[in-house]
Amino acid sequence: MLNVKDLYVAYGQSEALHGISFEANSKETVAIMGRNGMGKTTLFKSLMGVLPTKSGSVQVAGSEISHDESYRRVAKGIAYVPQGRMIFPTLSVEENIQTGLENAKHKRIPDEIYALFPVLWDMRRRKGGNLSGGQQQQLAIARALVTDPKVLLLDEPTEGIQPSIIKDIAKALNEIRKLREITIVVSEQVLSFAMDVADRLFVIEGGRLVHETKRADTDVAHIKQYLSV
Repeated sequence: MLNVKDLYVAYGQSEALHGISFEANSKETVAIMGRNGMGKTTLFKSLMGVLPTKSGSVQVAGSEISHDESYRRVAKGIAYVPQGRMIFPTLSVEENIQTGLENAKHKRIPDEIYALFPVLWDMRRRKGGNLSGGQQQQLAIARALVTDPKVLLLDEPTEGIQPSIIKDIAKALNEIRKLREITIVVSEQVLSFAMDVADRLFVIEGGRLVHETKRADTDVAHIKQYLSV
């Protein structure tokens, strides 16, 4: 569903990603693990078209998107939940979700969105800025899901969120895969969360993928070495 091949990204003369290649299948969740500054957010922004690529290929369901603007990538089936959530604080919960319908075929919020995140139904009239960090994260995921994506990118979804809400988000992501033909790619530093949701784990270090493992084969101690400062 997602095919990334030999992706290079640079900030001016400084190269940030060095030939990133990986695939993620339909109904598969892949975790990109790594410390701060290793290239996770740069990778996600380049997949979304927020950052231009120097070279390389990005395909969604066989369609090349690496030269498309961000809104065209959304139309072709990729959705992005950025680090820090980036919800609209002065809009209501319902209005925030509706902003994701701009490129959607349907123009109403599907019932399954509120079934996945019941707290959003209870707070649908409340301003997004008045929600807790965990509730805002659920809102950001809901906003991305209404675009009916083939690929969902989540950048550091557990950042600044209490453990009980992290469990809720993991449960929701696993439920989404049961309901839809969707591929999920999540960047993370919290290994326990990645182990709850991911089928495969990659480690990024210095802008390169340096390790890959299936969840069942994961050497937790080895992964923790990459994540430690």
